[in-house]
Amino acid sequence: MKKNIFFLLIFPASFYNYTPCIPQDLAKPIEEFRDYENNVPERVREFYLQNHTHQTLNFVLAQKKKYYPLAQMRMSIWQAMEKLDAIIDESDPDLESAQTVHAFQTAERLRADGHPRWLILTGLIHDLGKVLILFGEPQWAVVGDTFPVGCAYSDKIVYPNYFSNNADMNNRKLQTQFGIYQPHCGLDKVHMSWGHDEYLYQVVKRYLPQEASYIIRYHSFYAAHKEGAYDYLMDEYDQEMMPWVKLFNNYDLYSKSSEPVNVSELMPFYQELVAEFFPTDLKW
Repeated sequence: MKKNIFFLLIFPASFYNYTPCIPQDLAKPIEEFRDYENNVPERVREFYLQNHTHQTLNFVLAQKKKYYPLAQMRMSIWQAMEKLDAIIDESDPDLESAQTVHAFQTAERLRADGHPRWLILTGLIHDLGKVLILFGEPQWAVVGDTFPVGCAYSDKIVYPNYFSNNADMNNRKLQTQFGIYQPHCGLDKVHMSWGHDEYLYQVVKRYLPQEASYIIRYHSFYAAHKEGAYDYLMDEYDQEMMPWVKLFNNYDLYSKSSEPVNVSELMPFYQELVAEFFPTDLKW
């Protein structure tokens, strides 16, 4: 029988002693997180070169047509979680440990600070959309920061110069500030670069509070929630929801560590939590 990888990990008590937004037990200084200029692995630069070259409006529309029907397979949250450890995120300069370790670390940080159960659950599942890689999708179509397509690229996006070979750069209509959109149309009407955020949102949106769904959909949209870009596309709903993404980002980003996790001790709580919100079989 295949051994469940989750029960092989060890979770340290020190993870419960930290201050949100300025954690006390980080593996490195805060300013070294998301540092894309100094000592960046070559795999990260190559990833973003491919991502920015191939994430066109036509590509995004084709991916939505392919994946919105949720007809790839049926599996539970836990089955998806098990598959997550087969994935190495080539875009992340901060994460070396297994994807499930990061999932539990994020959730436990939220739990330790007394956040609501739906937000703790969001921390646990927020990266499950990365199973797209197991469906044959290249990394540049799954992970990394997300950004709007169909309008001009902001210079707040990571490596904005890498868009030079993107086919949409040759379409003047797609390189104006608003492009194919209207001012303050709302992000729901904006096509984001395709990846695990949008995909998982489509899988879980019917089961979660709107705040949780919004976090999942835009947690990789760093140009907006970290750099303040694209506010001219946001409507009132986005302005109301974006603080939740910013709050979540502190836990998603600063929980990253090489420390192991003892999931055998945590599983009873999380099994109950997952069962509270999700059926045992979901369409992916």
